[in-house]
Amino acid sequence: MKMNIMLERAQRLDQSDPLSDFRSLFHIPFKDGKSIIYFTGNSLGLAPKTAQTAIQQELNDWAKLGVEGHFHAKNPWYSYHEWFSPALAPLVGALPSEVVAMNQLSVNLHLLLASFYKPTKERYKIICEAKAFPSDLYALQTHVAWHGLNPKDTIIEINSLPNKQILYTDQITDAIKEAGDSLALVMMGGVNYYSGQVLNMSAITKAAHEVGALAGFDLAHAIGNIPLQLHAWQVDFAAWCSYKYLNSGPGSVAGIFIHEKHAKNKELNRLGGWWGHNKDTRFQMEPDFDPIATAEGWQLSNAPVLSMAAHRSSLEVFHAAGIENVFKKGKELARFTKEILTMIKNDFQTNYFDLITPCNDDECGCQVSLLFHQKGKEVFQALTDAGVVVDWREPNVIRLAPVPLYNKFIEVYRFGNIIHQILSA
Repeated sequence: MKMNIMLERAQRLDQSDPLSDFRSLFHIPFKDGKSIIYFTGNSLGLAPKTAQTAIQQELNDWAKLGVEGHFHAKNPWYSYHEWFSPALAPLVGALPSEVVAMNQLSVNLHLLLASFYKPTKERYKIICEAKAFPSDLYALQTHVAWHGLNPKDTIIEINSLPNKQILYTDQITDAIKEAGDSLALVMMGGVNYYSGQVLNMSAITKAAHEVGALAGFDLAHAIGNIPLQLHAWQVDFAAWCSYKYLNSGPGSVAGIFIHEKHAKNKELNRLGGWWGHNKDTRFQMEPDFDPIATAEGWQLSNAPVLSMAAHRSSLEVFHAAGIENVFKKGKELARFTKEILTMIKNDFQTNYFDLITPCNDDECGCQVSLLFHQKGKEVFQALTDAGVVVDWREPNVIRLAPVPLYNKFIEVYRFGNIIHQILSA
């Protein structure tokens, strides 16, 4: 009876969904002649149908124009990257001058750390979360070692409390205060990849600044998922990828944010590259690096146009849908998913799983993480066999993310029925 009520709700929500038509703009994978339930937009977003045409346009111009495509292509390659700054800025709450699309996420993290991690004898410590994504931790460890310091003595990893899977804001800000004058940098994931928890980036940044430290964030699981206000929060820097919620293709071009107070500072250390040099004198091939006084000054190489073409096609869909609409539906999908899973959990005497993603709207996005106490891997495989694509994170978590541009509420209902059947068996 309860599931019948949820079915009626799902149908009503889909009927009133202002984004319902946008599903048709994406390729939905099939299995055994049926479209699958694809809930891994938090790992790799689905392909916009316009991406192939966008890439083909650049291939055609390359074939017809060769090197002249830099200035005479339909979308000239020389300035191709400049389209992305105003397009990405609203997604992260930034000025266009604070944002640039470039490189890959881990590459960008290293470039940003080169500028913003400047340890001294007194101020050298870094704070991060204990369950940071491995590449973030590797970047921090290697930069610490690069400066001749011991990562074990330098990096403070904040663990969740016993029997908890999330971090409380007070835990983080208390750790910042305790580190005090020894703290150089706070560097954390804005949304934790494992639990799906959204951190209070504003409070964390404020606490870091109060002790004289800087604050940066990995937004791989945040951009396109939750509203962000990096400029207003006074965040110093951030980096992200574009292949998750931004649906821009495997390994597609990434991006960075640098607050204007830093971006305008040409004296700030950075690793120089030709594409970050003053545009007015770039082709004079001068020996001294003159960085652009915006986030573009952190660019190294000219734009990867083919991957940017896919990125551009996806962002055009995003803006056509309306960013506010995307975020609103994402919250509604996550809320509906948690309601169904809680109902299913309560149907069994055996405690198979717990929801570890916070229920508070301010602390979650689209992702919902289930921590299994038993049979987790078997449930994951059974879901896969049933045509439901979720992902598994060792040692015992299933992550799923119904996303607003191509997922429907009825799919969440069907997923609930399937996992109920699996657990019943």
